[in-house]
Amino acid sequence: MKQGISSIHGSGYQVLFSDTAYAVLQSFLSGASHSSVFILVDSNTQKHCLPLFLKKNPELSNTPVLQIDAGEENKHLESCEKVWQQLSDLGADRKSLLINLGGGVVTDLGGFVAAAFKRGIDFVNVPTTLLSMVDASVGGKTGVDLGGLKNQIGIITHPKMVIIDTQYLDTLPDNECKSGYAEMLKHGIIRDPAYFDELSVYKSPKEENLERYIHHSVAIKNEVVTQDLYESNLRKILNFGHTLGHAIETHCLTKPEKKTLLHGEAIAIGMITEAYLSTQYCGLDMKAAAQIKSVFLGVFPKESFSEKDTNAIIELLQYDKKNSHGRVKFVLLHEVGKPAIDVEVTTNQLKAAFEFYKSD
Repeated sequence: MKQGISSIHGSGYQVLFSDTAYAVLQSFLSGASHSSVFILVDSNTQKHCLPLFLKKNPELSNTPVLQIDAGEENKHLESCEKVWQQLSDLGADRKSLLINLGGGVVTDLGGFVAAAFKRGIDFVNVPTTLLSMVDASVGGKTGVDLGGLKNQIGIITHPKMVIIDTQYLDTLPDNECKSGYAEMLKHGIIRDPAYFDELSVYKSPKEENLERYIHHSVAIKNEVVTQDLYESNLRKILNFGHTLGHAIETHCLTKPEKKTLLHGEAIAIGMITEAYLSTQYCGLDMKAAAQIKSVFLGVFPKESFSEKDTNAIIELLQYDKKNSHGRVKFVLLHEVGKPAIDVEVTTNQLKAAFEFYKSD
């Protein structure tokens, strides 16, 4: 890994890059007065990422490892309960530290586990997927799903630090990398048109500048979050593509006949459909919407949605965690780089947005 990538200062913690990050972690561990340390992994990261992490941090080689099953379908309170029980059985107390080594499921769930155990213990996040590096690494959102509905239970709380090491990406299949790439494209769409243009042709995990792109995405999200931690105004722009995207993700996760979509795969569809809605409500040029559609379909294959699927997805919007006073509110675009928040749309336009997605 290259050195020299600067750290990013979040709300009371740092996002650290390159091998210098491990030196900071080791200094933190030696200087802090934690009574015990635990590492949380899932079944994938235990096999593919834990060996590299322990090689970089040999002083943690005898640290107890806690494991959850991999996958969004295991991001629920039952998994939390198992981890809480393991922590309790192993004698963890209020001065313990939890290191979350994994993708967004592990860091979201692990952060929530830490926030609730003994009314709050310290935790460190080591994201191992592109999605978790550019999205879950900053912002303080933790939590789990409820009955298949995304992120219904959770709390905003911050890790002591976040370590981003792109070597973990070598263990990822291509579809997982593309899932994270969707979030990077979103950062450009809502905040930095030149960045969106630069990423418009897919950059693989082997791309020489990938760490620079990750740093830029984290910086964009961090700049938004530090101005509006609790999503009262500006932070809402990070939800572009996510209102429909989360409903699509939930629908595909809970219907056995549908192909389960990764988060980025679902929000890519959400961004295409919400780009169309932007042309109807916020004056986005149809050429810009067509470009957004073209870029995402250049990364992700088109999925099939029947009228029944579309109606079920629209029905799921009532459970979106961003709703207030019974109203579903969207983040749309005046133009690329200029989002609009709290836009209400009609069911007929939602159906038209899916027709836009399905059209050639």
